[in-house]
Amino acid sequence: MYILTKENSIAGYFLAQLRDVNVQKDTMRFRRNLERLGELLAYEISKTLPYETRKVQTPLAETTANLPVEFPVLATVLRAGLPFHHGFLNYFDASESAFVAAYRVERTADLEVRVDYMTSVSLENKILLLVDPMLATGKSLALTYQAMLRFGTPRETHIAACVASPEGIAHIQQELPNVKIWLGALDEKLNEHAYIIPGLGDAGNLAYGAKYSLP
Repeated sequence: MYILTKENSIAGYFLAQLRDVNVQKDTMRFRRNLERLGELLAYEISKTLPYETRKVQTPLAETTANLPVEFPVLATVLRAGLPFHHGFLNYFDASESAFVAAYRVERTADLEVRVDYMTSVSLENKILLLVDPMLATGKSLALTYQAMLRFGTPRETHIAACVASPEGIAHIQQELPNVKIWLGALDEKLNEHAYIIPGLGDAGNLAYGAKYSLP
């Protein structure tokens, strides 16, 4: 497991702004900070990709460069994941994408998670990168991964989140032991409502406005 804010870097500034209730009032900045954390995590993940040496012709001479052999398939959970996903796509600009509508049913005692919609390219023998800003219970990401196997079995899977709870990490490691985890920060705990503490609130609402609940 890699945690971006374990070392001092500009990532701590972006994450602090995501958490700050005063800065959160600026929805454009909130979305941009999710995007920027995605970019920083993408850079770190890029170090693990397979590379090969290729020839490059400049205007003056031929040279060589170590370039990625392939890019991961970027899968995100709607809707909070969209700006975070875009940050990864800024760096993995040759990646294909997949989108999943997964949500937890708040009125159920066991926080039931449902997956309603999914679209993806083939995942067979590819590198899969699942991105979601908040890794709380870990149930939605684990279920999302299992549901995505209908598109093929990835040979390698990564999960990336801005903020995670220890309980969510434990669930992912139990259900998906071979998955590599990349985080902005690992927070203290989940509260009685299964929200991350200190966390940053509802990322989807902060990015796009509060959801209207139908009667």
